[in-house]
Amino acid sequence: MNPDYMPPLMFGGLVIFLLLGFPVAFSLAAVGLFFGFISIELGFFTTAYLGNLPLRVFGTLSNDLLLSIPFFTLMGAILERCGLAEDLLEGTGQLFGKIPGGLAYAVILVGAVLGAITGTVAASVIAMGMISLPIMMRYGYDMRIATGVIAASGTITQVIPPSLVLIVLGDQLGRSVGDMYAGAIGPSILQILLFMAFIAGVSIFAPHKVPALPPEALGTRGWPLYWRVLKGMVPSIVLIFLVLGTIFLGLATPTEAGAMGAVGAVALAWVNGRYSWPLIREAMSNTMRITAMVIFILIGSTVFSLVFQGVDGGLWLEHMLSGLPGGQVGFLIAVNVFVFFLAFFLDFFEIAFIIVPLLAPVAAKLGIDLVWFGVLLCINLQTSFMHPPFGFALFYLRGIAPKSVLSRDIYWGAVPWLLLQLLLVAIVIIWPESVTYWIDKGTGVDPNSVRIEVPMPDMGEDAPPITFN
Repeated sequence: MNPDYMPPLMFGGLVIFLLLGFPVAFSLAAVGLFFGFISIELGFFTTAYLGNLPLRVFGTLSNDLLLSIPFFTLMGAILERCGLAEDLLEGTGQLFGKIPGGLAYAVILVGAVLGAITGTVAASVIAMGMISLPIMMRYGYDMRIATGVIAASGTITQVIPPSLVLIVLGDQLGRSVGDMYAGAIGPSILQILLFMAFIAGVSIFAPHKVPALPPEALGTRGWPLYWRVLKGMVPSIVLIFLVLGTIFLGLATPTEAGAMGAVGAVALAWVNGRYSWPLIREAMSNTMRITAMVIFILIGSTVFSLVFQGVDGGLWLEHMLSGLPGGQVGFLIAVNVFVFFLAFFLDFFEIAFIIVPLLAPVAAKLGIDLVWFGVLLCINLQTSFMHPPFGFALFYLRGIAPKSVLSRDIYWGAVPWLLLQLLLVAIVIIWPESVTYWIDKGTGVDPNSVRIEVPMPDMGEDAPPITFN
């Protein structure tokens, strides 16, 4: 059998397993081991090569960076239940309520703040849906606009630091999480502006779909309202600095920042009077489930990728993708189209662990900045929360929305926001500085070009100096 057939056969086998409904983690491991044993029998590699598997798995489980995932997950799970979202939404909704689309603006801004302190889509969508959707329905918001803005604002969490996706992508691409977070600042701002521009357009051309709150619904204005908004915002800003500021300043690693964030979340829950043992137990249970899922997928992808590389799958993929017309731009367009459709069937963790390690070497050989590449994929992966059949943001919203809200309104309401997310993908491809501008460029000196000349006095003044490169 020709070894060139093995990589596409492995992909085909994985697709068949997934279509049959087997769990992704076990499908990856089963396909990897099956083709690994076949490759040994056919002489494509030896048994000793497969003996590297325990070392690879141990190296994965002992990765300190991945320890930040349970910390950030725990932080988000606690903040989801501590009442912070309620305070933020109620105050901000009152602040913007006098203008058309004011409630939608409040949902977008609060979604961004929650994304920066929780890192989980579920927490944002559920909290904002339970609080703001009944109010929007009561005051005549178009149902598709209301459900769409809530679901889309929750997905900002995927791009805005401290996103779990950026942690995983940084690990798989071999880039620091600090650089990934810094690179995501520009696209996060652009996404918020795109969302707000859409609401502004609706409020101008169809103001009846996003009406302002009536005077009787507006509470006390002036400093009491400003104080109410600040009381919700200031703790959030402090927690954001505690997590992101310490990473950007180099004072803490992502794992240490995640641990401080979890402690800060407990403190906020206690300050808001929501701290209790049931809250902590439920948050820890949720964290355990997500962490176990990630680890099992990571182990399965390790088995699959080891065998895939053993049959020269990396070279097969490189030859297939590096020959695309258009160079870097052609590669980026093809990869993003592929990832977009793959996200219809796979979770973002699964894509990050399976596909990204295979694409990274090709991107590096084409001269693509891997931080830019990772942030671009992160923006694309957030669309997986917004389109069927596995649009989790839509599932979360369906779960907490009243029965009077039709499922078709939720799905059709997501379409404009999905297009805005794809527009952001195009902007980042065309304008890479939106990512790279925020990354620390260092000194700009190539260490390989440094030459140090040391004269040797004992050999006389005319002796040539010794040069160190």
